[in-house]
Amino acid sequence: MTLDELNPGTRCVMKDITTDGALGQRLMDLGFYPGAEIEIVRNAPLVDPVELHLDGYHVSIRHTEARHIQVGD
Repeated sequence: MTLDELNPGTRCVMKDITTDGALGQRLMDLGFYPGAEIEIVRNAPLVDPVELHLDGYHVSIRHTEARHIQVGD
């Protein structure tokens, strides 16, 4: 399952990033790493961005970026 498939209020744990290069590095710089606990806070009215609660702070990313983040329970 990927992060863009989840609804607001859902909590999950990050498993893997399925991209590399600049996007993969950007996601890791934002705090996405295996084992990180993530909560979906909200989706913007026009789909992008999705707001997440990650390691004690809020971060917003595009759905196209969220598709590269594998999550589990």
